[in-house]
Amino acid sequence: MERVCFDPVLPQNPKVFILGTMPGKQSLKKQQYYANNRNSFWKIIYDLIDETFSENYNQRIETLINNHIAIWDICQFGERVTSLDSDIKNEVPNPINEILEMFPSVKQVVFNGKKAEKLYHKYFTPLDGILYNTVLSTSPANARYSYREKLNNWKETII
Repeated sequence: MERVCFDPVLPQNPKVFILGTMPGKQSLKKQQYYANNRNSFWKIIYDLIDETFSENYNQRIETLINNHIAIWDICQFGERVTSLDSDIKNEVPNPINEILEMFPSVKQVVFNGKKAEKLYHKYFTPLDGILYNTVLSTSPANARYSYREKLNNWKETII
């Protein structure tokens, strides 16, 4: 089993830590978080912080850093045939709680979808002093919700 995750995006004093499951095929191919153009993650982030959307990946990462938003994936290793979270098998988690303990500035962990939440709780115990919330997945597979519904859910959740 090969490593599938990317390095975390960790600003100096992150306030919010967004956790996904593991990169999909397009993200692995491009070596970028949320690389599928139909994934609404980046558009939601830009709408949340009220900045002009950028197609430039490096600028997107800088935007996260400048807004004290950390991102990573629960799975360090894992197998899945498709990009669907429901296909994830034989996963090995990243050291999520170790990172949280290293960054006491994190006040909220946000799970990008129910599968990320489920995987976190499978391997970790929530830490005191941190708010844990699950938002609607930004994945294009989560098509039962419109972009507006996803955005509103994220706006209501993120502190």
